[in-house]
Amino acid sequence: MKNITVSVDDDTYRLARIRAAERDTSVSALVKQYLSGLAEDASAFERLANEEKEVRARLRDFSAADRLPRDKLHERG
Repeated sequence: MKNITVSVDDDTYRLARIRAAERDTSVSALVKQYLSGLAEDASAFERLANEEKEVRARLRDFSAADRLPRDKLHERG
C-alpha cells in the first residue's frame, strides 16, 4: 500500500472531517474510497468502450437504408 500526501485548504479539510465523522470514518478512508471509485469508473468505461467496438464490428452489414416495406413492417405473424 502506498501513502500519499495531499494539500488542501483549511475549509476543505474542516468540511472533509465533518463528512467523515457523519459517515463514521476517516478523511483518509474517504480519499481512498474516492480514488478507488475513479479507478473502477475508468475500468468500467474501458469495458464499455470495448463492448461497443465488438458490437460495431458485428453490425458491419447493417445499413439504415435497408428498410422494410410498410406492409412487412406491420405484418402480424
